[in-house]
Amino acid sequence: MDEKRDKQRTEAVAAAERKIRDARKFTPQEALARLAGPGAMKGASPISRVQQAEIEIGTWLRSHVADAAGALQVVVHRHLKGSDLVLNNPDQPLDALAEFCRHVLKSDQLLNELVREADVEWGRTMDERPFFEREGSPQHPNDPYTLDSVRKALGEALTQLGSPSG
Repeated sequence: MDEKRDKQRTEAVAAAERKIRDARKFTPQEALARLAGPGAMKGASPISRVQQAEIEIGTWLRSHVADAAGALQVVVHRHLKGSDLVLNNPDQPLDALAEFCRHVLKSDQLLNELVREADVEWGRTMDERPFFEREGSPQHPNDPYTLDSVRKALGEALTQLGSPSG
C-alpha cells in the first residue's frame, strides 16, 4: 500500500513539474539549465570571480575612503572594473586597488586626470558646475577634489591596505 501511495505521489509531483514547465517561457538560460542537469550550480556562485573582485573593491572603497560626495570612490572603482590589474589577479582585488593607487600617486599626470574625473563626476552627481584646479590660480574654497585632497585620500587608502605609498 505504501508503494502505491509513493508511486501516486511521484506521479503527482512529475505532473505538477510538467504543468509548471509548460506555463514558463522557454529561454536559452532554461535550455542551459536543463542541459546541465539538476545540481549543476551546487556550491558554485552565479557571479564570476572577476565580478566578485570588483564588488569587493567597491565595498572596500565605500567603507574605507573618506569621500563625502562619493565621486572619487566611483571614479577609482570605474578605473578598476575590467582592468588588467583585476583580471590578472581576481583572487587579490585589494592588491589590485593598492597597485592602482601607487601607480596614480607616482604620476602627476595620472593624478591630475583622476582629480579632473572626480570633479566631473561630482558635478554630474550634484548637478552643478565642477570646480577645476588651474595651475597658477588659487583653488576654489568649495572644491571637494583637489590634487592635495585626492593625493591624501589615495595615500590613506594605501596605508589602510597595509601597502607602502612609495
